[in-house]
Amino acid sequence: MLLPIGSQDDFGETVTNRNFVFETFRKVSTLRGYQEISTPVVEYANIFTNKHVGMSLQSLMKWFNSEGEIEVLRPDWTTAIARALTKHNKAPEKWAYQGSIFRNNKVGVESRQVGIEIINFPNFHGECECLLMARNFLDELTINHYVIELGHTGIFEYFINQLDLSDEEIKALQIAMHDKRKDKVYQLVARNGTEHIASELVVLIDAFGPFEEVLNDYEIRWGNYPVLLKIVNHIKKLAELLNESGKVPVIVDLGMVKKLPYYSGIIFRGLLEENGSTCFSGGRYDKLYDQFGENKNAVGLGFDVDILAKQLRIVNKPKRICVIASDETLSYAEKIRKDYADFIVEVFYDDEMIDKDNFQKVIYILQKDGEYEVIENEDMYRFN
Repeated sequence: MLLPIGSQDDFGETVTNRNFVFETFRKVSTLRGYQEISTPVVEYANIFTNKHVGMSLQSLMKWFNSEGEIEVLRPDWTTAIARALTKHNKAPEKWAYQGSIFRNNKVGVESRQVGIEIINFPNFHGECECLLMARNFLDELTINHYVIELGHTGIFEYFINQLDLSDEEIKALQIAMHDKRKDKVYQLVARNGTEHIASELVVLIDAFGPFEEVLNDYEIRWGNYPVLLKIVNHIKKLAELLNESGKVPVIVDLGMVKKLPYYSGIIFRGLLEENGSTCFSGGRYDKLYDQFGENKNAVGLGFDVDILAKQLRIVNKPKRICVIASDETLSYAEKIRKDYADFIVEVFYDDEMIDKDNFQKVIYILQKDGEYEVIENEDMYRFN
């Protein structure tokens, strides 16, 4: 039977690399003091489609349950975890998750993620931990060629709060800013506000690049705007810490806009230098807890496991040993695995079935007069 559109089977190295990403993430997050959390794969749709989260119902994998309510396959980890942590204590918490999300507006309906959520930490501390954790994790995967990009939702909001725009117009403006459509941005703002704000937003589209250069320019440009200057200084403090802690380039995009309504401050992502793919993204999302009637500091990020798995070049793979046995020698072949505990050992009956070039060593086990003979590289060893 054929698979539904967007679903696929995976084999061999693809699965191996994904599992390596999962295992490495668990190791790193555990050593950094994170607790593991898991949420059900099935949730109510309204957890994700309300005004605080803003996901489109059409993008979700959904159905009606027996009570007539709409259920969905989990489309977002952060929202699901926020629901799970409702009524939790107010103490600082660090949570790590791993698993799939499902959306039908993606090339594949299922995508795999690992990520972290940091609750009730001081703002700067939590943001630093997110990004330092990301660097730690990518270092463990030996993925080195990427850049970290920083932005802030408060910059765009500062300008649009001075305009009288509908929700639809704000969404259109966000899309135009994301796509760096200067003509569209100017058109949308100029007809609904002032030419001054339209010009500021158009200039903001080009406000990206190495953090020192961009932030120094905007410290001068926004010297008379205390709200914007405070944001610039916050981004600069975070960028300088990252710069001091390693060699990965840090860039800023002051025109970056949020993809989901719940982001409310610093936003960031990791971009692979090879192809520009986003390997992680996240930010501050204090507003997400409003839908649950709670007030919490919250920041987190998620890694795209599928993208990371494609980047892996796993070195130091175990050597492969081929053992040629028979019905009579199969039990002994199993015993000698102990002699090759750090090797991949495969047992075959017929050496004609194998490609010997795929193995570093081929061993033959023979039986004669109740004794076993092991032939390895034309040397013979006798085992009783």
